Amino acid sequence: MRVFFVVTPGVGHAFPLVPLAWAFRAAGHDVLVATGRTRPSWSTTSQTIAVTNAGLPVVDISPQFDQPGFWQPIVAQIAKDSPELADQIAGMRGGKINDLRLAAAFLSKMSGFLADGALEVAHDWQPDLVVQSAGQGAGLVVAAKLGIPVVEHGLGFSRSTGMHELHRKHMADVFDRHGLLELPEHRVILDVAPPSMLSDGTEGWPMRYVPYNGGGILPNWLAARPERPRVGVTLGTVALGGDSVTALERIIQAAAGVDAEFVLATGDGDLSALGTLPDNVRAGGWLSLNALLPTCSALVHHGGSGTTLTALEAGVPQLTLPGGADRHINAAAVQERGAGLIAEPESVDTALIERVLHDDAMHAAAVEIRSEIHGMPSPSAIADRFVRGDL
Repeated sequence: MRVFFVVTPGVGHAFPLVPLAWAFRAAGHDVLVATGRTRPSWSTTSQTIAVTNAGLPVVDISPQFDQPGFWQPIVAQIAKDSPELADQIAGMRGGKINDLRLAAAFLSKMSGFLADGALEVAHDWQPDLVVQSAGQGAGLVVAAKLGIPVVEHGLGFSRSTGMHELHRKHMADVFDRHGLLELPEHRVILDVAPPSMLSDGTEGWPMRYVPYNGGGILPNWLAARPERPRVGVTLGTVALGGDSVTALERIIQAAAGVDAEFVLATGDGDLSALGTLPDNVRAGGWLSLNALLPTCSALVHHGGSGTTLTALEAGVPQLTLPGGADRHINAAAVQERGAGLIAEPESVDTALIERVLHDDAMHAAAVEIRSEIHGMPSPSAIADRFVRGDL
């Protein structure tokens, strides 16, 4: 079997799909990843290199994304060409959209940057199955054109039901250009969200979330058991500046009063603006979260789906400071399940961190969710279903 992954540019979109791609490869099947070359502003490593480092072949299908801060000029172009999307763009940036289906027109525009390139590669490679990242519509175009099934790989707690139809509506020009009238006949959604955290139940097929955050040489201190509670701090694969610096300043100020070790997993970003760090705060640089979190008693983060699910898989309570995109959706799911709290950066203080660090009920909920995740069907089991033709 040949499996073609179409992934929205951005490391946070690519990493969650790696375990499923590995599952297909381990079973002897061919995998090809199509995405953009984009690199985050804190690193010289592009997304294509990050995927290649996972042992997967990758093709660049959208040169527009080959620059740091690529979203800004592209979003600006979309806003100029489609002024009617101004509210959706503002909502995505400000976290005011609590359902990504409300941003379907904007996401469809983004998908349009990948569709033609993805289809050109797929025409030559001739896959048997398409897997697309959440919110992506280019995979639908490829699957419809080749007459093969398409799989939507869940990203977090945002829902996908109805998104395919919305992509068909808002990508009508792309579908028409390639002579396509209908969506692919066989479509499957893979839901990586723990069922107990979903009010409306699982979408499609449930699949265990297996964290992948890249490889690397771990520092010796990470292998040793911490002498006191450890709190991880990350703001995800985004540029370190502006609001993120303000949030880190508040976290560090509060950390000074907490009897715990804090590890800043902030990539290679410049921390000089933060001044001298307190003795209990360590700059960890780039660390794989799935290696850091098992040593932690709490995590403070931005609400990204990969970070949220990695913390849940590790059974670690969370303090979330959500920004735009789907982050408020993820943060709300965690708080409603009792595994963490939501806060604005300006409200972060010692007492708030102490609560997440020592609240027995939060820790119990996080451990329950970890057990639930571990009981979900593995990526290997899901790959087997597709190989058997169980659609």
